[in-house]
Amino acid sequence: MSTDEPGSASASSPAPAPGQPEPPTYDLSYRDAFWASRAYEDLCDRIALRALLPGSGGQLLDLGAGFGRLSDEYGAFGHVTLVDASPAMVEAARERVGGDPRFSVIQADATDIPVPSGSVDVVVAVRLILHVRNPDAVFAEVARVLRPGGLFILEFPNRNHLLARLRYLARRQDWSPGGPDSHEYREGHFSHQPATVLRQLRGAGLVPVRRRAVSLFRSARLKALVPARHLARLESPLQAPLGRLAPSPAVFIASRNRSRPAVVESPASGEPGAHAPGG
Repeated sequence: MSTDEPGSASASSPAPAPGQPEPPTYDLSYRDAFWASRAYEDLCDRIALRALLPGSGGQLLDLGAGFGRLSDEYGAFGHVTLVDASPAMVEAARERVGGDPRFSVIQADATDIPVPSGSVDVVVAVRLILHVRNPDAVFAEVARVLRPGGLFILEFPNRNHLLARLRYLARRQDWSPGGPDSHEYREGHFSHQPATVLRQLRGAGLVPVRRRAVSLFRSARLKALVPARHLARLESPLQAPLGRLAPSPAVFIASRNRSRPAVVESPASGEPGAHAPGG
């Protein structure tokens, strides 16, 4: 197992705070090269997402949707909004969903989503806070757009995964996986401490209810020997029972919104130009 280190990962980060570095710039190599070689990780994300999504719903928002990789998992929802900060990813997502009237694709920052407060039933954020050092502002915005009791499904790279612990004990890495803060394992890419993320979610009024350990068998050698579908089949029954232990390089957390809806809503125009892209 290892923390995934994309060369051109999802362009879904919000605009940097003053003094923070610019997030990475992305192009279609994220779709055509990065994910083309990660069939196992894609299958594992889908297993977790299917287990955590409700069987049906009205409004779903995929925050940091990239090129719409997971859009085909949302067939049970009446309307789906795909949000990303990257113009290239937004264009690719529009191409992917075509003229399906159930989908809207908008360019916006994860901290400034142009939808009304309390209007969304489910928010999904997969590979979003990978690009965010401190996700507090993102979580606050998710709580704003979710209806009371709405569901937030979050995925993030795990700073404290098992291989990182073993490497640290063997003195093969100089950073401690047990640290409470996010860890920048490469420029603009952050792994997060699960205990810290749980605390940050609760601070935003998002109450964690379910967890899953994901990509348990992420190993280049193992993936070269065993077909992705077989590895994913082995992992499927392990994700839920190992969720609280979080030995995996990726973690999914489902939370319920207990926040009161904000009085001030996001701008109603919804024009992408009103929200500076972060990617």
